[in-house]
Amino acid sequence: MNKQKSYGYILTYILLVILIVLSTLLFSTVFNRLISDKERSTPTVNKNDKITYVIDAGHGGEDGGAIADDGTMEKELNLEISKALSLIFELNGNDVRMTRDTDTLLYDHYGDLDSYKGKKKIYDLKNRVRIVKEYESPVFISIHMNKFSDKKYSGLQVYYSKNNENSRLLAENVQKNCITYMQNDNKRAIKASTDSIYVLTNLSCPALLIECGFLSNDKELESLKSPDYQKSICLIIATSVLSGNVDKLS
Repeated sequence: MNKQKSYGYILTYILLVILIVLSTLLFSTVFNRLISDKERSTPTVNKNDKITYVIDAGHGGEDGGAIADDGTMEKELNLEISKALSLIFELNGNDVRMTRDTDTLLYDHYGDLDSYKGKKKIYDLKNRVRIVKEYESPVFISIHMNKFSDKKYSGLQVYYSKNNENSRLLAENVQKNCITYMQNDNKRAIKASTDSIYVLTNLSCPALLIECGFLSNDKELESLKSPDYQKSICLIIATSVLSGNVDKLS
């Protein structure tokens, strides 16, 4: 091979690498812009057989959820991940509803009472369930963070509703793929919901609550705060759910 051809191949390779890098940066920029800037309005309830993915960012407003040692609040990470997850489902042509897309609790979402004093938490949970029940064929995914007194614990873990067999199947898919593609040392197993998880106990549709990681583990906390890591979690969840014959769920 003469020098001219050799230089030509090298130049072509360099241009391809540059193109790939620019494409990756462009996608990342557009993805972040869509998540941060996209206006979301509450959709009109469309009661048909098409599945609606209801993405629930746990806590919000006065209820910050778990708080890390550095002040990071669970409610904030829940919302960031929920927005990214919703976008992935939408970009795949699915109907999506977020229970909340701002920093708020949902106790007065339907305006049932004149005063919610002492009832905010229970009405917040009731209204999350009520939103899901607006849809004929919903799949519910609630995003949360874990925390424990011992900092050594880490790893994503999925809880599922016992009221629908498909909940367990989807939970298995998410947990398995998380371990395979993200957290090879994660030994956690899926768990059936107890009565302490109100939203899963009171839904009959496929329903998951995903503890994405431990705010009490310093290393995992830094990962959970990273937009790239958040996107990885969202891709694992979305692909696990969409590849789980969800179109046949009921």
